[in-house]
Order: sequence, then structure tokens, then C-alpha cells
Amino acid sequence: MAENEGGGASGLGWFLAGLGIGALIGVLYAPKAGKETREDIMNGALEAKEKAAELVEQGRQRAAEYVENGKQYVEQGKQRAAEIVEQGRQQAKESIDKGREYYEKGRTQWAQYVEKGKGLAQEQQAKVSAAVEAGKEAYVNTTTETPV
Repeated sequence: MAENEGGGASGLGWFLAGLGIGALIGVLYAPKAGKETREDIMNGALEAKEKAAELVEQGRQRAAEYVENGKQYVEQGKQRAAEIVEQGRQQAKESIDKGREYYEKGRTQWAQYVEKGKGLAQEQQAKVSAAVEAGKEAYVNTTTETPV
């Protein structure tokens, strides 16, 4: 039993070999003349050769079709990849342009805020200076007046 477990494939091979030998013996012992039998075998071999050539040609045609289809798929893939790369470039360019725009806008606003700050600082400095001057003047006026 252990021998039969691994011999499934070889059993099929022996069966097919026996089938072929049986068919050959059947043809040889058929009630036809030897010449007719040889002609039948020759015709069968020629038909098999023609069928094999036909199948080979069909295989070549299919292979050519597959190659052509493959080339088309590759070309379509290349085109799609080029489109995607171009879209990426365009999006990157738009993002860069937007970044520059925001940078310039921020820089302009910053400059405006700095100028406004300088103006406020000068205004406050002028007010403080005026207050100091007023305080000095008031001090001088109070020290030079005679007490009553």
C-alpha cells in the first residue's frame, strides 16, 4: 500500500502508455491490408503534424497579440505616469507660488507694523518729553515764586 501512495503520477503514465500500445496493436491487427493500415497511420501522422502546426501558429498569433497588448499597456502606463508627474509639478508650483505670496504679504504687514510701532514709540516719546518739560517748567515756576 505504501508503494501506491506516491505512485499516482507514474500509474497514470503506465495507463497512457498501455492505451497507446493497445491502439497501435488494434490498428496493426485490424481487418485491413497492411498497405491500407500503413496509409491510415501515415495519414493520421500527417493530420497530427498539420494540427500541431496549426496549434503552433495559433500560439504564435496569441503570443503576438499578448505582446502587442503588453506594449499598449506599457505605453498607457507611461502616459499616465507622465500625466501624474505633470500634475505633481503643477501642484508643487502652485504651492510654491502661494507660499511666496503669503511670505510677501507677511513681510509687508510686518513692515507696516514696525513702522506703526516706530510711530507710536515716537509719539509716546514726544508725550513723555512734553510731560518732562512741563514738569520742569512747573518745578521751576514753583521754586522761583515767593511763598506767601
